[in-house]
Amino acid sequence: MISRSNTTSMHEKLIHKVSNLIPLQEGDIQTICHAFKAIQIPKNTLLEEENKRTKYLYYIVDGYVRVYYTKEGEERTTQINCPSGFITSYQSFIANVPAYDNVQTITECTLLRITKPELEKLNTQIHQWGIFGEKIYEQALIYNEERTRDMILLSAEERYLKLMTSYPDILQNVPLQYIASYIGIKPESLSRIRRQITS
Repeated sequence: MISRSNTTSMHEKLIHKVSNLIPLQEGDIQTICHAFKAIQIPKNTLLEEENKRTKYLYYIVDGYVRVYYTKEGEERTTQINCPSGFITSYQSFIANVPAYDNVQTITECTLLRITKPELEKLNTQIHQWGIFGEKIYEQALIYNEERTRDMILLSAEERYLKLMTSYPDILQNVPLQYIASYIGIKPESLSRIRRQITS
């Protein structure tokens, strides 16, 4: 059993996630805590911005974050708290190219953030860190594939009901306009669906 005395409460959730996927040595916890910097961010803060290179990968300890892009003056939300706990503009972060989307806090958030060089450094410092990264990547692929399939095959009401069942906490903490955008409908359509469900 690894002692957690050298980790902070902000890092505990991440350490638990990592240790569930790969074995950690005693010194690995300190290495992870050093690499992932803890930050407190107010709500409605733009973390990463379109047309700029993404600086950080974020792990959400507490709060809600969305990824969105703007088309014809309209914001379109593509992610809200990905189930893996990690969130960023991935294409920009991985390929070091300007982002096409934005990353923004919805609520006040406690986050852990890491730069790409620091993330790559963990591969040499922690045994099987690469395996952890692969498992997170697999989770993200499955999540995105399921989301794409739902957007094609499910009706708006079915998408909302699935969100209610799978992630009820999102409905309680995220403004309706973001939820509507996330499931691909207008806010007034979501209001109508909600009235039909509760009537």
